[in-house]
Amino acid sequence: MDIKQVSDHCFAVLNERDRVRDANSGLINLAGGVLIDTQADLAHARRMIEMFGEVWGGLPRRIVNTHEDAGHVRGNQLFKDAEIIAHRSVPGRMRQAASPGEIELVPPTILFDECYDLDLDGTEVHLVHVGPCHQAGDTIVCVPKEGVVFAGDVVLRECTPMGWTGTYDNWFKCLDLILELDPEIIVPGHGPLCGIEGPKEMKAYLQYVRDESRKCFDAGSTSLEAAKKI
Repeated sequence: MDIKQVSDHCFAVLNERDRVRDANSGLINLAGGVLIDTQADLAHARRMIEMFGEVWGGLPRRIVNTHEDAGHVRGNQLFKDAEIIAHRSVPGRMRQAASPGEIELVPPTILFDECYDLDLDGTEVHLVHVGPCHQAGDTIVCVPKEGVVFAGDVVLRECTPMGWTGTYDNWFKCLDLILELDPEIIVPGHGPLCGIEGPKEMKAYLQYVRDESRKCFDAGSTSLEAAKKI
């Protein structure tokens, strides 16, 4: 786990060892702090809190869960006094998607439908629901003044994308939106930081998988045969 400052007030925590299981997180160091995603387990969440302590004291006033998967919500219980913000679909899907086990799943306390805006000491932050793509609750967090987008799992780097609930067309629409925003830095849900090359490469990959899958389906191939060929 590593922490990187990506703009004046935005930080990213990056997990490099297990990019499929261990998600990235973010911090906007304004107005009491906004934490984006809370890690897959309490050990990772506590380590993240320690790392944020190097640049900012205390626990965040707000948390954003970019969607319902385990790697993004299972550390919520360590932030009991924080407002937890997410799309309206997230609470109902967390228990199934996040596999709580011995973890106390703490659901979001503030829910929104399409967009939710924050004013952090004069810096605007926009939460935009873009799902279902990877998951139903997919939300991106945009900080236009600092050229940063926290993309959650709609952008994945150096690991295989997985779509559980969405469609190709909706995912393409989401990636096109990120390209229109033209951020300098994108913090993906998994994998290293990127610029707009990240969503461009992601879209090209998904288009390739979709087109090749259609060819295999039309040829009568089984899913295993298609996967091996593609």
